[in-house]
Amino acid sequence: MRSVLRNRKALSGLVLFLIFVVLAAVPRLFTSITDPNKLAFAPAQPPSGDHLLGTTALGQDIWAQLVYGTRQSLVIALVAGFFATVLSVLVGVSAAYLGGLADEILSMITNIFLIIPTFPLIIILATYAGKGTLTVVLIVLVITGWSYGANQLRAQALSLRNRDFLESARVRGERRSYIILAEMLPTMTSLIVANFLGAALYSVLTAAGLQFLGLGDPNSISWGTMLYWSQNQQALQSGMPLWSIAPGLCVALLGISFALLNYAFDEISNPALRPVRRRRAAA
Repeated sequence: MRSVLRNRKALSGLVLFLIFVVLAAVPRLFTSITDPNKLAFAPAQPPSGDHLLGTTALGQDIWAQLVYGTRQSLVIALVAGFFATVLSVLVGVSAAYLGGLADEILSMITNIFLIIPTFPLIIILATYAGKGTLTVVLIVLVITGWSYGANQLRAQALSLRNRDFLESARVRGERRSYIILAEMLPTMTSLIVANFLGAALYSVLTAAGLQFLGLGDPNSISWGTMLYWSQNQQALQSGMPLWSIAPGLCVALLGISFALLNYAFDEISNPALRPVRRRRAAA
């Protein structure tokens, strides 16, 4: 934690992330509107004291939709990132440690997912799996987002496979599951965290792209669906630019927070990447 607080990138990313967490957890602190989808106001109103970002062409408050949309966007990023990371760890570390036929099969599966064009595959899966549900979007993101991390973790695990501390665990007669979980994974914590942040970044950007294309639930509240409806209603051409700009900016800021944390964890875990700071001579 001291390393994170001393790193400017990590601290900036953490502050941005915590702001979105507060917005998602307690949206009523930031808006008095309980149903952001309700058509309760005059359409296409400019920003004012009553409507901070104006209203949509359908008479919905843009600020309320932005606040309530934080929750689904954050859930997609964290849940899809978590399960993609778990799958990466299971496949990558198991392949490296087991070796032999198991390594060949798992590496072949990983390489297949690495070379398949990702976004067309996402569109096909989201279309034929039944669009419109959050569960389908999460499953699609996990299926397409684990292979890169698995390849990285396999390479790292291969470099640790014959280290002395693992050999001593084998000599003691420890089980494979114990060696992987208790001996190998703790040494790879920083890389696993970096993979999680990368998977979360991939998930939030890809989910917004899917929802923008109409492959999510258009009636749900998220930044991606806001972009979808603003495009359908031609917000930029109709004098309602904030309807498109605000959710797009939030997607970018959440992605920036994950990217900053990712870069910072790389610097923290690898001393060679840390910037050299000259200390001023004492007066």
